[in-house]
Amino acid sequence: MKYIKAAIAIVIMVFIDQFTKHLAVVYLQGSPQGKVIVPGVFRLLYLENRGSAFGLMQNQMPFFTVFTICVLIILAVIYRRLPVTKRMLPLRIITVMIASGALGNFVDRVRQKYVVDFFYFELINFPIFNMADIYVTVSAIVLIILIIFYYKDDDFKSLSLKRGHEDPRQKNKKEEQ
Repeated sequence: MKYIKAAIAIVIMVFIDQFTKHLAVVYLQGSPQGKVIVPGVFRLLYLENRGSAFGLMQNQMPFFTVFTICVLIILAVIYRRLPVTKRMLPLRIITVMIASGALGNFVDRVRQKYVVDFFYFELINFPIFNMADIYVTVSAIVLIILIIFYYKDDDFKSLSLKRGHEDPRQKNKKEEQ
């Protein structure tokens, strides 16, 4: 059941990302000024980003493909190894959000060889970004805060690959046999 909920959440978040990008294409593409939301502060502005964050690594599709697949595999392993407890729920949500962001931008790269970005904070001239970027960035910030203030080293034993730190679910199965 935990995998079904995660999969549904990922599908919904990727849909939201793709739908907002579709709206950006329909309503913003071809408009050099975009749509001003708060004058001098925030606007919606269409951009085709062929690189990664901050426009780095332009036109590196093979790298982005391999990197995204590796990230998704790592996230799946982490999600699977996380105990289904209330304490670990924030980490489970974070893995789902990062996977959603990775998949959202990956869909763009595979489909059209670029990512559609459209949120622009012109007050600070912040790079233009999209919903998938928000999923990943917010998750990373929350993860850092949780690691610093909430989780303890012992909370991450289930993620360890070292001997003596095996997955508690596997340990219970062995004891039952």
